[in-house]
Amino acid sequence: MRYLIVVLVALLAVSPAAAAPPRPSDLASTEAVLHWISAYRAAPDLDGVPKAMRALSEFGAFNDPERCGVYVGFLAGALGANPDKAYRLVSQTLAMRPADRWIIVRAIAYSGLPGWKQLLRWFTARSARYDALSEKYLAGKLPTPAQFTVPPAPSALDRLRAHLSLDDPPRKPAMEPSADVLDMLWGNYFATGSYGPIMHIIALLPWSSDRDDVERLTIGNMAKYTLARNATHDQDLLALLKASGKAPNQPTKTAALLKEVVDAAESVDTTELHKQALASIEELKRKGPAYKRNVSWWGYIGQSAIAGGCIAAAVAGQVELGIPCVVGGATASAALNFWNNQP
Repeated sequence: MRYLIVVLVALLAVSPAAAAPPRPSDLASTEAVLHWISAYRAAPDLDGVPKAMRALSEFGAFNDPERCGVYVGFLAGALGANPDKAYRLVSQTLAMRPADRWIIVRAIAYSGLPGWKQLLRWFTARSARYDALSEKYLAGKLPTPAQFTVPPAPSALDRLRAHLSLDDPPRKPAMEPSADVLDMLWGNYFATGSYGPIMHIIALLPWSSDRDDVERLTIGNMAKYTLARNATHDQDLLALLKASGKAPNQPTKTAALLKEVVDAAESVDTTELHKQALASIEELKRKGPAYKRNVSWWGYIGQSAIAGGCIAAAVAGQVELGIPCVVGGATASAALNFWNNQP
């Protein structure tokens, strides 16, 4: 719930407005900078980008990295859209508090520039304080938007492994959805007006109906609500959403959710989406995950259940040991208690 309130308020503050944006020289507050950022794509002012970043530094906006996604995405988008001016842009942005220059490292890594590694090395030579952070991106130890992925809902085996604290096989770094990543995608869109970040946000829509995980449900509803809220004031974004909903390769579920987003934007009424989001999150928190409720129900009526021995077999990956694992409800009571007592 906290993420929904905090992030949505931040994003609504930067929704495109009809009034003319302030000039870079007039950026007297964080809110003014956010307003300038939200209107940037309509009239790009590259010279104003370093001024805006320096102003944010002066206002202390970079003190909490977890709330800087929109700024990181915006600077990364400005760099990626102007490859021939990237060095000049970074050089001019350097005139901020040294403690805040981490945002430049991350923006360069997120920029998608063909030569972003060379640019990052050039920057590190001028700000050695962040050589360790830079090296992690250069070595591929930290993910970039090019590695953005929307993981599928965890299977029963995944949940068992997590509950038993078993190590998963090593995985390559991947940028998975979070409140901060969602902010970053919006910041990139504000800088470029491109379909790429919107495509990633659309991919999160199915999470808005997740019945097992509060975090996934929250992020999905954040994606749904902010798409509708921003499309209310942005005709280009609305056109992108309409076209995406009609794309032949768009999954049926996502297309249906996009229709809800478009309908809310066209009617200039996102109140219902907001209510639905809050209600669904509260319901999941109150009732618990659907997978637990379903397993408990089957155990209660005594039809079938998972025996305790099957847990070990499934976790070990020994499928052949799972053959006798569908048993009567009485035999399975220990496994059901184990399952239901997990957080």
